[in-house]
Amino acid sequence: MSTLRLARGAQATRILGIGSTQPEQVVTNEDLSKVMDTTDQWIRERVGIIERRFAAKDESAEDMAVVAGSKALADAGLSPSDVDTVILANCTSLTPIPNYAAPVADRIGIKRAGAFDLNAACAGFCYGLGVASDLVRCGSSKRTLVIGSEKLTDVVDPVDRSTAIIFADAAGAAVVGPAEEPGIGPVVWGTAGDLVDMIYMRDGKYIFQEGQSVFRWATTQIAPIALRALEAAGLQPSDVDVLIPHQANLRIVEAIAKRLRKQGARDDMVVADDIVYSGNTSSASIPMAMDHMRAAGRIHSGDVTLLIGFGAGLSYAGQVVICP
Repeated sequence: MSTLRLARGAQATRILGIGSTQPEQVVTNEDLSKVMDTTDQWIRERVGIIERRFAAKDESAEDMAVVAGSKALADAGLSPSDVDTVILANCTSLTPIPNYAAPVADRIGIKRAGAFDLNAACAGFCYGLGVASDLVRCGSSKRTLVIGSEKLTDVVDPVDRSTAIIFADAAGAAVVGPAEEPGIGPVVWGTAGDLVDMIYMRDGKYIFQEGQSVFRWATTQIAPIALRALEAAGLQPSDVDVLIPHQANLRIVEAIAKRLRKQGARDDMVVADDIVYSGNTSSASIPMAMDHMRAAGRIHSGDVTLLIGFGAGLSYAGQVVICP
C-alpha cells in the first residue's frame, strides 16, 4: 500500500505587513441627529463614537478589499506573485455567488490563488488569521493574504438608532508568512450558538441586535477568552504591550481592558480606541485599528499584541501576535 506524502510548512508564522482603507465620506453624530432621534452627547455617552465613514453607492466591499490588500502587500515588501492564498472575512455580502475573495485576488494581481470568503461576523479577521497561520505552518500555503472588508451601510437601516449610529464601512488586511520565531500564537475560538438571536438579519435585510444583551455578554465573557489566548501562547497578562479588541463599542473595549488589568495587565498597556473616529466596521476593525495605531506611533514593531474579535454567532476568536 502506498503512503501519502504530506506537505511540510514553516515552523512558525508572523504578520509580514498590514494595510487598511476607509471611504472618504465622514459622517458625524450631528449629521445623524438630522435624520433620527439622537444627539451627539447621547451617542458619545453610550458607544463612544464621534464620527464614522460611509461608502459611496458605487463603492463596494470588494473595492475596499482590493485597496487594503494591496497596501498590506506593499507594507510587506511583496508582489502579488508572492502570495498563493486569499481569505476574505465578510458578513455583509449581498451576493453569495460569486464570493468576494476570487475577484479581489484577481484584481490585486494574485493569479490562480486559493481564495475563499469566511463569515464569522466581527470575529472574522481573527478567524481568518488563525486559518492563515495554520495553512502556512502545515504547508498548504506559502503566504496568505487575510482581508476583513465590510460595507455595513448596505445592511443597516439608516434611521434605526440602535444600529445606524454604530456601524460603518472599511477594510483592513494582513499578510501572513513563514518565520523562524513565532509571531502568531494559537487561535482560541468558539461560539455561543444558543445566543444567535441577539444579532441577526431582520427580514433578511437589516441587522438587528439586542444592544443591552450583547453589551452584557461582551463585557463579561470576552476578557476570559482573551486570557485563554494568552495562556495558549504561554504568556501572562503583564506581557501584553497592546490590546486590540474588536471595535464594537468604546464602553465594551474599556470594560475588557479593565478586566485584563485586574488580572495583571500593565497600566501602560496601549488599548485600541479606533472606534471613536471609525465606528464599528466588523471584520475590518482589528486590522484597521492596528494599521492606524502603528501609523500614529502608538504601537511599534515587535510589540506583543493581543487581538480578540467577537460578534454575531455569537462567535469569538483571539490570538497573540507580534506587531510587524
